[in-house]
Amino acid sequence: AAALLAMNTATNAWQTATPSRIPTSSFVATKSLSSPLTTCQKKRTTLSMVLEAPPKVGGGGMFTATNAESRRVVPENVNGRPVMKVVYVVLESQYQSSMTAAVKKMNEGSSNMAVECVGYLLEELRNDDAFEQFKKDVEEANVFVGSLIFVQELAEKVVEVVQPARENLDAVLVFPSMPEVMRLNKVGSFTMKNLGQSKSVVADFMKKKKQEDGSSFEEGMLKLLRTLPKVLKFLPSDKAADARTFMMSFQYWLGGSPDNLESMLTMVGQDYVGPVKEALDGKEKMVAEEPVLLPDKAIWHPVAPSVVFETADKYFEWYNTEFCPDAGIDPKTAPTVGLILQKSHINTKDDTHYVSLISELESRGSRVVSIYSGGLDFSGPVEEFFYDSTGKPIVDTVINLTGFALVGGPASQDHKKAASVLKKLNRPYLCAVPLVFQSFEEWQSSELGLHPIQVALQVSLPEIDGAIEPIIYAGREGATGRSVPLADRVNLLADRALKWSNLRSKQPEDKKIAITIFSFPPDKGNVGTAAYLDVFDSIKAVLKQLKNEGYDVGDAPMEKEEIMEAVLNDPEARISSPELNVAYRMSTDEYYDLTPYATELEENWGPAPGNLNSDGKNLVVYGKQFGNVFIGVQPSFGYEGDPMRLLFAKSASPHHGFAAYYTYLEKVFKADAVLHFGTHGSLEFMPGKQVGMSGTCYPDRLINSLPSAYLYAANNPSEATIAKRRSYSATVSYLTPPAENAGLYKGLKELKELISSYQGLRDNEGRGPAIVNSIVSTAWSCNLDKDIDLPDLETYDAKNDSLDNRDDIVGQVYAQIMQIESRLLPCGLHTVGVPPTAEEAIATLVNIGQLDRPEDGIEGLPRVIAASVGRDINDVYRGNNQGVLNDVELNTQIVEASRAAVRALVDQSTDSTGRVKEVKDLFDEAASFFGNLIGAKKPWTEAISKAGFPNVEEDRLAPLFQYLEFCLKQVVANNELGGIMELLNGEFLMPAPGGDPIRNPDVLPTGRNMHALDPSAIPTTAAVEVSQDVVRKLLEKLAEENEGAYPESVAFTLWGTDNIKTYGESLAQVLALVGVRPVADSLGRVNKVELIPLEQLGRPRIDVVVSCSGVFRDLFINQMNLMDRGIKMAAEADEPLDQNFVRKHAMEQAEEMNVSLREAAARVFSNAAGSYSANVGLAIENGGWEDETQLQDQFVTRKGFAFNADKPGMMEQQTELFKNALKTVDVTFQNLDSSEISITDVSHYYDSDPTKVVQGLRNDKKKPMSLMADTTTANAQVRTLSETVRLDARTKLLNPKFYEGMLSTGYEGVREIQKRLRNTMGWSATAGEVDNFVFEDANSVFIDDAEMQQRLLDTNPNAFRDMVTTFLEANGRGYWETSEENIDRLQELYAEVEDRIEGI
Repeated sequence: AAALLAMNTATNAWQTATPSRIPTSSFVATKSLSSPLTTCQKKRTTLSMVLEAPPKVGGGGMFTATNAESRRVVPENVNGRPVMKVVYVVLESQYQSSMTAAVKKMNEGSSNMAVECVGYLLEELRNDDAFEQFKKDVEEANVFVGSLIFVQELAEKVVEVVQPARENLDAVLVFPSMPEVMRLNKVGSFTMKNLGQSKSVVADFMKKKKQEDGSSFEEGMLKLLRTLPKVLKFLPSDKAADARTFMMSFQYWLGGSPDNLESMLTMVGQDYVGPVKEALDGKEKMVAEEPVLLPDKAIWHPVAPSVVFETADKYFEWYNTEFCPDAGIDPKTAPTVGLILQKSHINTKDDTHYVSLISELESRGSRVVSIYSGGLDFSGPVEEFFYDSTGKPIVDTVINLTGFALVGGPASQDHKKAASVLKKLNRPYLCAVPLVFQSFEEWQSSELGLHPIQVALQVSLPEIDGAIEPIIYAGREGATGRSVPLADRVNLLADRALKWSNLRSKQPEDKKIAITIFSFPPDKGNVGTAAYLDVFDSIKAVLKQLKNEGYDVGDAPMEKEEIMEAVLNDPEARISSPELNVAYRMSTDEYYDLTPYATELEENWGPAPGNLNSDGKNLVVYGKQFGNVFIGVQPSFGYEGDPMRLLFAKSASPHHGFAAYYTYLEKVFKADAVLHFGTHGSLEFMPGKQVGMSGTCYPDRLINSLPSAYLYAANNPSEATIAKRRSYSATVSYLTPPAENAGLYKGLKELKELISSYQGLRDNEGRGPAIVNSIVSTAWSCNLDKDIDLPDLETYDAKNDSLDNRDDIVGQVYAQIMQIESRLLPCGLHTVGVPPTAEEAIATLVNIGQLDRPEDGIEGLPRVIAASVGRDINDVYRGNNQGVLNDVELNTQIVEASRAAVRALVDQSTDSTGRVKEVKDLFDEAASFFGNLIGAKKPWTEAISKAGFPNVEEDRLAPLFQYLEFCLKQVVANNELGGIMELLNGEFLMPAPGGDPIRNPDVLPTGRNMHALDPSAIPTTAAVEVSQDVVRKLLEKLAEENEGAYPESVAFTLWGTDNIKTYGESLAQVLALVGVRPVADSLGRVNKVELIPLEQLGRPRIDVVVSCSGVFRDLFINQMNLMDRGIKMAAEADEPLDQNFVRKHAMEQAEEMNVSLREAAARVFSNAAGSYSANVGLAIENGGWEDETQLQDQFVTRKGFAFNADKPGMMEQQTELFKNALKTVDVTFQNLDSSEISITDVSHYYDSDPTKVVQGLRNDKKKPMSLMADTTTANAQVRTLSETVRLDARTKLLNPKFYEGMLSTGYEGVREIQKRLRNTMGWSATAGEVDNFVFEDANSVFIDDAEMQQRLLDTNPNAFRDMVTTFLEANGRGYWETSEENIDRLQELYAEVEDRIEGI
């Protein structure tokens, strides 16, 4: 038995299970809801008052404000009986009522003992007062009971208290928890002191069994519990008795009812508690009842005459023939909803929340089948009870009400098995969440919403299974700990579940679909905005697919331009009005009648209709209807151009026009589903809780009961996750365009040709120096003097220079232009449903092939090729970066050989149209055997040999090319249209990770339901290693610039998507600078940090100021906790101040601000909960800013909310603390991790850049250095911000390959070019790091060239007008000096474009 629990029981985290008798409920189903929901309804009045003036959550920022006193039971009348004191700690509160009832019954009826009992919820131990009381209680206790203690820092607190008291305790019973807590167990001679430290025979047996039949740990354990006597008879009798007591206690605990818990306490008290044993000497012991258990898996219904049903046939025999007729449900036509329940709630009779939802569904005419499992592997019951005897699925929608992953608890999931089981069932799968750590009132008043630990365990993990819609449907009643249904949430959940099932049953021709497109920034030239997506061409593909599948698309045009014409009125926007096509005018009466929260918007926007999406009288919905398909334009935030609103610390509510749009979709057009088209809109970023929406959160109010499918770029899992959680959207990933080398043009191309000539003639004293002079002259004309130290053009003559110096100059120029040429550049825009061509596949595979993947035993292609000439690729990269001519040339040859090798692989499967439809297997055994016989080399080996590397080892290449062949299959597979249709047809869409397909090819194929990652898994060991390398390069670069001195403080920006793609690299960089290391717990979760000793660190601790994006805050609040704890640990370390800048600055700030050292050490900041960005990007994109001071005020006001690990339930506005921390900053730093999204592609990077903010705050007004880490290739580099801006401009904005690729897509392409120009100006505004030549050269390309000017004007005049405005604004704000002639031309051009747009 000891071995049984030594087999990593702890890895099955939340294994709550197994029940007692359940009395038949006396209520009638059709009326059953009234009582629980009425109770909830009564509470809503007080809750709305709470919302008006929310208290500090949980007292001082804690998530949980309850305390143990409500769980303390003291015997009223001891009557001379010995008193046994029991202290218990549990994760969830459902045991509270059973334990209280059991103890009270014993105190009333037992003659052998009286019981004093007190229980703590694990989360309460964060509170200092509660922790001290817990210590005191344990010191006085006879018995300690713990269960599901799976939060590392709280597990440590339990061990800290119980370990010293263990010898004096009569018994310690710890059920599945962290190994260090399990090792506290003590029942007589039974212990678990070796748990997790030694192997066991049983563990090996279980592991083997799992491999053989796929059974889970819980299933095996439950079987062993049932066969306990057979196991115990092989143990010595005294040990057998103690082990039996422990295992029986576990069974009683799993049983969960008051009777079971009474039996457990009676048995332990009589046999192990000293005073009770003494008092019983010579007396007869009470005989504990056997555990009363229900079957391990079954179907449950609250009004069934049997407690449970063990087959679906028996259940439906009762349900269809007896229950449904009485309830007015027609079993033949009714939809059926499958519910997955947690068995412990049935055991402990804590089931009101389940009863409530069952009743709501049945009152809507739906059938319900509710299943449970003894452990936490629900796949078995799903397979057994959700199909009929013919193997056909019975259910139309499934809701998991446990909040857990389908297979295994939060500590040991099998996501692959879960997704496979769910895909076989092929029904929408919702995972709703009951509040565990918070009471109803605490959650309702919390701005953050759901407790971060629940988000990690009960939202993130089910998403990896493919779950959607994490709706909070039940709360916890503070005093009793019992679950209570949340009336409006239960209603919403029932409505949404049935709308998903409706998509399955409704005929395609009758279904109404609303396609929603975006316009950002709001302007006619920007309608159809989406990251790297050709929106209107993709809508054409979707309309075609809908038509093919029988949907009514009316007279929808099947050409891109005609669709644009219909929505815009005119694709070139050459009309006298800026309005789009008006689909519907909603009167204010209708609006107020249909929109229940409309009056609440008046605080921000005044009475409807207002002046946004309004004609002055009505609210206006823009779009066009074709049959049963509506293409609508989502309104904007509304405050983009308003300097005052942009400055608000918290975001405003949606305006009336925004609310009217979603009211129209749901209640006027009556859409069956909405398809949000592309990355991304505004719905999911509206104010409300971070996760776990309430009925007053705006994303929840707006989407209401509408099923939402959301087409999201595969490389943006963080914002896609926000859409999933906040707007209840099922995401469908789409491919971003493949990245190709940027190539060279104009003077840069000429430079490469000159360098090539020099390599052949370098020793020729006549021609060599002349070529070097031409290289220097051309490099100056290309503005490369900003990047490398070029000799003076007037005085330099290479004839007078040494050969080594000439080589050095040429090497520096060569390295710079190769950096530009090899920069990855996404070309054009993606159309949904169109897989990449063979050429595009080659570009992607080259990038995949360059990375080492040590965890998979795969070496990158450059490494293997370099090794064939006796070089280490890291040394080659180093020489290349330093401009060593031979290394630059070798690196270039390696890059070309890599491309040739990948082309050879892809060519084998390319058809005559230039596409890969079927990937040829080049590793099949027969072909390999035949090839080996005749000594033939693989095509890629041949290609590398021809490229100048004849000694490359084919065997060493094999693992990589097998991997690349698999990746090729993924790259060319495409299910985007299929994925959209699966959701619109009410099917289960397979999950897939989002991220960078180059780092993680599992992102492909696209067209799947995208998820982020398990937040507790980062930073990974690999990410920590990479981060250490980047930090080393960062500090080396800074030492170069500052005479070897270290910076004292670095300002960091952390992004959600970047940390998902890199598995936490930038997070690990923050920790590395401070000198703390992340530590994984015994379950492999990263939730601890420890200080690296200074002698080991070998340098001072660098202070950091971390600005987290709103998305990072939502996804990784536990990692914010890690950083805050690590930084405060450093601040409190008693170390010399010249070796610990964190402590130095915190001490100064504590004195200056008159706060404690710990408070002054706050360094982790973000937006207020439910708010996103500094609004700097919005101001710049819309011209809504007076001067830079406004932008800087916006930054510190909106980003100045501090995270505090001591008060984890809130983000606290600490603007002064934020400013004080920023004024010590020497360096601002960001990471670029992906070729697809660079610093001028999106406004986010400059929106969160604090460079000029820091300059304004520093006492010396010195501008900090701005650096960027570029880890987009295997050759990671740290550059200055100005270098990075130049590199981006040369490879994108000024590069014909980029702008011609964009222009080939038409209307959208002009907008994409203008966006890069506007974002470049953004960097001038926030950092002042844009060289004059960037604007000058852009003006030459797009304005001086009359033919180009005309193309832009004809293709998208609105976007071209914005481009002209941006040039004029850059000059007017002092960012671009140019000739009067250029400004005059731009002003004339502006007037001309205005006339053109107005139709004059």
